[in-house]
Amino acid sequence: MEKPKAILIAGPTASGKSGLALRLAERLGGVVVNADSIQVYEGLRILSARPSDAEMAGIEHRLYGHVPGDTVYSAGGWQRDMAPLLAELAERGRLPIVCGGTGLYFKALLGGFDELAEVPQAIRERWRARMAAEGPAALHAVLGQRDPEAATRLRPTDPQRILRALELGEATGGPLSALQRRSAPGLLRPDETWRITLAPPRPLLRERIALRFAAMLEEGGIEEARFFRQRFGAIGVAGGQAIGLAELWQVEDGELSLAEAQTLAVTRTRQYAKRQETWFRNQFDAEWRRFESAEAAERALSGAALP
Repeated sequence: MEKPKAILIAGPTASGKSGLALRLAERLGGVVVNADSIQVYEGLRILSARPSDAEMAGIEHRLYGHVPGDTVYSAGGWQRDMAPLLAELAERGRLPIVCGGTGLYFKALLGGFDELAEVPQAIRERWRARMAAEGPAALHAVLGQRDPEAATRLRPTDPQRILRALELGEATGGPLSALQRRSAPGLLRPDETWRITLAPPRPLLRERIALRFAAMLEEGGIEEARFFRQRFGAIGVAGGQAIGLAELWQVEDGELSLAEAQTLAVTRTRQYAKRQETWFRNQFDAEWRRFESAEAAERALSGAALP
């Protein structure tokens, strides 16, 4: 087996991706690169489950916490950030170990990602103001009138994708479905990479999610939520989508008890993990090797022809 140009580790939240990426980076002299759409945001180290400085153990990590919490950041933006980073790591002789749970980021890396236009700032700000004033359900109804095909594929509770569809529709004068029939080239060929999907048994994943959110609260999750709102406002897009933020803001506002917020956040995280697993199962081909645990994946790679 030839040395790859990158190792890709995908999987649902709490599946053990970060730990596996760290151990492989230690063994291979690699750099861990984030492919999670919430871990890109600054101000959310705890609630996005981003590795702490101690957990990074001196291993270089990139594209973590580099986007302001109120800035909408897309898979296209991640792809643009990845291109010079891959060139830099190749020049330094460092192996990228790309780790995350956002499937579109991996599509942007390997090809097959929808090549969508840039949206002028004025259009972006106008739709964002409407989202703040009217909420995602109302704008989903607007999208249903303008682009019924896109509306049927988006949940009324998904503000960022609703905004993206409306913004692109206005910027290009065409429906999102037509734009998405074009695919941008990837940054790496699939055959240049090793691709791993972690898929723990669902009962184990559910338990891990509950334990992890409890640990987030112990570490200071409610204080992080408070500071994030003070700095960026109670936004419903960008970093404000992080599960746990809205629930902890309701605790601060006296609308929920901490126990109720914890239950809601854990339930939402479990639902999100289920959607991630479904996406990976349906979108990734057989060349993505599936493992029930990070330990099993590590054992399988232990005999690989890498330095």
